[in-house]
Amino acid sequence: MAVNKSKVAIGFIVAGVLMLSFGLMFVIVGPAVMKDQITKNTMIDPKNEMSYTMWKDIPVPFYMSVYFFNVLNPKEILKGEKPMVEQKGPYVYRKRCQKDNITFHPNNTVSYREYRKYFFEPTMSKGNESDVVTIPNMLVLGAAVMMENLPFALRLMISASFKTFNEGPFLTKTVGELMWGYDSGLVDFLNTYLPGMLPSSGKFGLFAEFNNSNTGLFTIFTGKDDIRNVHKVDSWNGLTELNYWRTPQCNMINGTAGQMWPPFMTKESTLPFYSPDACRSMELVYQRPGEMHGIPLYRYVAPKTLFANGTDYTPNEGFCPCRQSGLLNVSSCRHNSPVFISHPHFFNADPVLLDYVHGLHPNEEEHGLFIDIHPQTGVPLNVSIRLQLNLYMKRVSGITETGKISEVVMPMIWFEESGYIDGPILNTFHTNLVILPAVMEYMQYGFIALGLMTIIIASLVHYKVKASDKEPVKGSLGPDMQEKSIMSYSEK
Repeated sequence: MAVNKSKVAIGFIVAGVLMLSFGLMFVIVGPAVMKDQITKNTMIDPKNEMSYTMWKDIPVPFYMSVYFFNVLNPKEILKGEKPMVEQKGPYVYRKRCQKDNITFHPNNTVSYREYRKYFFEPTMSKGNESDVVTIPNMLVLGAAVMMENLPFALRLMISASFKTFNEGPFLTKTVGELMWGYDSGLVDFLNTYLPGMLPSSGKFGLFAEFNNSNTGLFTIFTGKDDIRNVHKVDSWNGLTELNYWRTPQCNMINGTAGQMWPPFMTKESTLPFYSPDACRSMELVYQRPGEMHGIPLYRYVAPKTLFANGTDYTPNEGFCPCRQSGLLNVSSCRHNSPVFISHPHFFNADPVLLDYVHGLHPNEEEHGLFIDIHPQTGVPLNVSIRLQLNLYMKRVSGITETGKISEVVMPMIWFEESGYIDGPILNTFHTNLVILPAVMEYMQYGFIALGLMTIIIASLVHYKVKASDKEPVKGSLGPDMQEKSIMSYSEK
């Protein structure tokens, strides 16, 4: 029986060594296996059904919430007084994005156009598209600044045309008209006599060009040859650099198209992306770690230097002519109209901007933009991009509609594009990114612990069996006693 126990103990020791080896192999090989799976599932490949479908037809509901700055004292503004505004909204639109004309190329890139449509969501909105709002008339006040250096006689003629078409310095229209366009005889007139001045030849609206449109022809890397390049932009509309700005650095097309990023990010990583609507590349920086339904994430935010002027941040000199920090002059890509982009309510901007307008209350929670991203896959989990559209307006001699308006960067609207992973997609992510890695981790350390315990217990059993083999049987004579007993018997 002792021999059998010894063999059993040895068998358990061998089994323990195997379990320990298996656990250690899991520790070494497991992360490499996970990394390989993530690499395969994050590259853009029609064979990866789930990730490809997620890239092609974004399954996450995206919404655009629009807030108007309703002007309360238009008559007083014309007399040189400080503008007073009140925020109205949100007016919420569901955004549907779909990639089309998808073409894969031999150099591991893919080209596509992404089309977008907006659908009003009354149940999510605070108000309706029939609400009436008063904002500066871009056709008048914007055109006035654009024509400031034209001959005085021509400015008088333009002013007369404004009066002919009953166009005043401020516009009172419904939200729907301001968003998607309204008929204007002035638009037809300007397109006839000053072609190219306006972006639209039909209805004029703040978002008229956005609905049922595409963001241009993007060519991005698929990541097949190098996963570090996946989603990065190779060219946009055939361009590898822009021509809007004054320096090569500012004209660079950097990063991704702003929907996904390469996997295996660290806290030192940044989120660069190219935005056709902002006419430039932008870059977000790491702020803090976090969790969403148990899924680990990194939060990225806009640095204060994003819209800083060239004086405060030298690399931004190429985006000038600049005004105060916190404003991006996009006139060079918006038909020279005096339009500026900023964070909502001039958040993170030069405080002097708040002194020019009553009714602004910036804070990070409501007006800061952020992207929460899963660092292992580069997939955004929660996104909130918030930007504000501003009009630079001033008194222009010869155009009487400008009255005695003080020079001011006037906020018109701000909007938030937001979306987060939910439903089946979230469940799939939670299973693949939380549960499975946790199970693998528990398994590998479980095998190590079980293997060590088995080896220790089996070794103790084997030791005791061996020790018992060496002990004399109870009641038997030892060799010396046996010899004495034999001699005693012989003498008798």
